[in-house]
Amino acid sequence: MSSTASKTGTKTVHKKKKKVDHLNRTFWICLILVLVPIAVFGWLLFTSWLESDSPVLGDRYKDDLNPAITKAQITEITDSVSNLDGVEDASAEMATATLRIYAKIADDGTSDQAMSVAQEVYTAVTAVLDPTVYFSQHDDMKMYDLEVHVYNLDSNRDSDAFVYVIGTKTSSMEEPSYQLVSEPVNAELAEQLRSQGSVSESTATTEASASATAEG
Repeated sequence: MSSTASKTGTKTVHKKKKKVDHLNRTFWICLILVLVPIAVFGWLLFTSWLESDSPVLGDRYKDDLNPAITKAQITEITDSVSNLDGVEDASAEMATATLRIYAKIADDGTSDQAMSVAQEVYTAVTAVLDPTVYFSQHDDMKMYDLEVHVYNLDSNRDSDAFVYVIGTKTSSMEEPSYQLVSEPVNAELAEQLRSQGSVSESTATTEASASATAEG
């Protein structure tokens, strides 16, 4: 009888031990499944932080864009443009291989002021990035293009007071060019197109109203 009880107790101990081992394995597996994505996400954040001063490149320009424009240089340019007289706000972005600088001037800013600021922005950019190096083709290598955008209104851009100037320096250009894009080159044609658009919109509205009335 004692021998039977002993065997039964041993089996019970073994079962409990197996159950505990199984729970331990399940716990560690679940813990690993939780920690792995956290570790990967943390590593991505860490490497992104380390690369905050790394070149801004595009896959299409492999083996080109050398030397590369860094995020630190873009930040320096943005700060410099922000401190220019007449500039209320400034930002920069890299679109593929085009560096775009945006500068907001006063709402009552004129086209002459916008043009002047655009030229000053170009000077500020090229004080950081040598245009003969970063914005000019050399050694059969594709290099960056530069766009400077200067405007006076964030909204109500259909207003006659709206002013928008774009300065452009592509890698194939010797010197930058500036254009007042808020003013049409052919004012008569632009007015004609606007009139045609207004007539078409009015006609569509009238037809829609008539259709709704008939259905009613």
